[in-house]
Amino acid sequence: MDRLLRTCAVAVLVLGATAAQAQTKTVTVAVSIPAADHGWTGGVVFQAERAKALLEARHPGLKIIVKTSPDGASQANALEDLTTQGIDALVTLPQNSDELTDPLRQVKNKGVFVTVVDRALSDPTIQDLYVAGNNPDVGRVAGEYMKGKLPSGQVVVIRGLPIVIDEERQKGFDAAIAGSGLKVLDKQFGNWSRDDAFKVMQDYLAKFPKIDAVWCQDDDMAVGVLEAIKQAKRSDVQFVVGGAGMKDMVKRVADGDAMIPVDVLYPPAMIATAMELTVANFYDQIPVRGRYIMDATLVTKANAKEFYYPDSPF
Repeated sequence: MDRLLRTCAVAVLVLGATAAQAQTKTVTVAVSIPAADHGWTGGVVFQAERAKALLEARHPGLKIIVKTSPDGASQANALEDLTTQGIDALVTLPQNSDELTDPLRQVKNKGVFVTVVDRALSDPTIQDLYVAGNNPDVGRVAGEYMKGKLPSGQVVVIRGLPIVIDEERQKGFDAAIAGSGLKVLDKQFGNWSRDDAFKVMQDYLAKFPKIDAVWCQDDDMAVGVLEAIKQAKRSDVQFVVGGAGMKDMVKRVADGDAMIPVDVLYPPAMIATAMELTVANFYDQIPVRGRYIMDATLVTKANAKEFYYPDSPF
């Protein structure tokens, strides 16, 4: 019996020492993201800093360097500088996938674990992990909701930018409403900007005497759309469906605002998910390589509180 107790005690000490070693293991993770040039990227920066504080508190040996860049060239230079700091891993949301593919390949060639967020690279072999929202489903979920709420009617669409993400969302939306009673009057690019979306919506309101609903791919654009409707004093527009999870829009949903009945998530918090998974590769020793695609959740009055971050800038 004494021998058994001694054996168990030794086992506990060994496990405790192993756990302590894991906690104090030194790992440096760089996070390279766009500067907060609009609402969604502001949310990305906020969530990255929040995740940094939580993860460093959990793992005493962990150091996370968050670096923001205003454009692709600056981000390429930042990546080169970060690799000189002896990083073990890089989590990056590229400003522009094509422009950053080669700089990221150079990072990977130095033996760094690479996690890419949101904007996929032209060469996926560079990344160990890819974390993103489900862009086709952003459009599909919005379309399914609008089709259900408005069995027949006239809608206008405000797209983002002429890039792959936009195309995927638009195809998802078009497929969802195909064969329904919804008629799309027009589709124009709002560049994911509230000011540009405001102007596009002004044009729509001048051009079409009756608009039943609006789909725009981004909550920043939804802000501009709502202002245009308000200034025009139009009562025919029944509701607007945006997307991403801006706190102001989520709050409107939670409050039962008829003009913003739902929102479709494409959360900037995906950067925090990417950081969590990357750190787990080193400290928890779990397999995280591959693709992690987050759901395009429909935010309703019933679940809105789960997705409301009052301290976030977005």
